Amino acid sequence: QVQLVESGGGLVQPGESLRLSCAAPGSILSINTMGWYRQAPGKERELVARITQSGSTYYADSVKGRFTISEDNAKTVYLQMNSLKLEDTAAYSCGGAVVTTDYRSLELWGQGTLVTVSS
Repeated sequence: QVQLVESGGGLVQPGESLRLSCAAPGSILSINTMGWYRQAPGKERELVARITQSGSTYYADSVKGRFTISEDNAKTVYLQMNSLKLEDTAAYSCGGAVVTTDYRSLELWGQGTLVTVSS
């Protein structure tokens, strides 16, 4: 099963930074739209940031000015998280619309990575 691969989660203190990575497999030709989502215990999943193929971005109000989403030429999408707060603690996952090397459109998701902000 084709899946995105996330990495970079961990345990940090408030004010520190983390960078999450979301790598698309080699069978993916391009990424049309990719988003980072998070779900905290007892809460619904929310969209944190999204980037489109044209480079336009969206950020949830709660992370504006602290988080930055970007994509490199190797089909990896990053989420740079600065000035982390206790309320950023959640399971983070990436998901989006991609095109395969045989020109099929798919929606892919990753398995998630845990971010814990604790003093």
